[in-house]
Amino acid sequence: MAMIRRRSLSLYYIPLSIFAACLPIFVNCDDNLNRTSSTPINRDLYHSSGDLMEMIKNLVHRHPDKLSMETIEAGNKGYNAEIRVVTYCHRRKDSDDRSKIRILLSFGQHGRELITTELALRILSILSEEQFLPNTNPVSLNSTLDELVIKVVPMENLNGRKLVEEGDLCERRNGRGVDLNRNWSVDWGKKEKDYDPYEENPGTAPFSEPESQIMRKLALSFDPHIWVNVHSGMEALFMPYDHKNTTPDGLPSQRMRRLLEQLNKIHCQKRCMIGSGGGSVGYVFT
Repeated sequence: MAMIRRRSLSLYYIPLSIFAACLPIFVNCDDNLNRTSSTPINRDLYHSSGDLMEMIKNLVHRHPDKLSMETIEAGNKGYNAEIRVVTYCHRRKDSDDRSKIRILLSFGQHGRELITTELALRILSILSEEQFLPNTNPVSLNSTLDELVIKVVPMENLNGRKLVEEGDLCERRNGRGVDLNRNWSVDWGKKEKDYDPYEENPGTAPFSEPESQIMRKLALSFDPHIWVNVHSGMEALFMPYDHKNTTPDGLPSQRMRRLLEQLNKIHCQKRCMIGSGGGSVGYVFT
């Protein structure tokens, strides 16, 4: 999966999973308990999905020179979904410039991972220069951003998020009970030793879910050099593969690991686990 892309910044195609440190939500998702919890969401920490998307819409409206937003819709057998995609380019007129490095950031694939969508809002606020990173040289940052086109999916699983907001705080699946993280075609339907049919339902077929169809369409049309999929629940920086307990061979994989090690040292004080998702998080046991 890792494919070298020769650019001035020496970047390459990197499908990554980032697990953010989770803010407290005080939810007990023990399988022995009722999955629907009465614990309310702390609105001092988390916006509602409607409020968050409205804030992002207004942010885009205030910065038409840098940001644009589109809504992509899909449906299957009476189930419909929509995903909003925000595109950032330092000079919006250059957003179709294929010489720039293309980065895709996706958040909120699992409904219960509320903090990831807050991070999307924070990143967009920084890109629009309404918020700022501490201890950062703005000239250097803007010089780097000038070389990029970034697409942000703030909330991939809106229907699942709404179920969480209605009280099912442990819900990770989409609006009809499918785990979008297992609805892609690689090793589709494979069941590991700890397979949980409630949590990990892969759907009726690869890409059976509208959300997965939209993300595949976006990935194929945008063709990102880097795709970062952000989750919460642990501190980790994962690289391929998720479906087996190995990482790719070759120079691109070595560069990928070195990059993650640098990120871990500089920004995470070496707290993050690094390696394949399949081996590091225990998706795969052999």
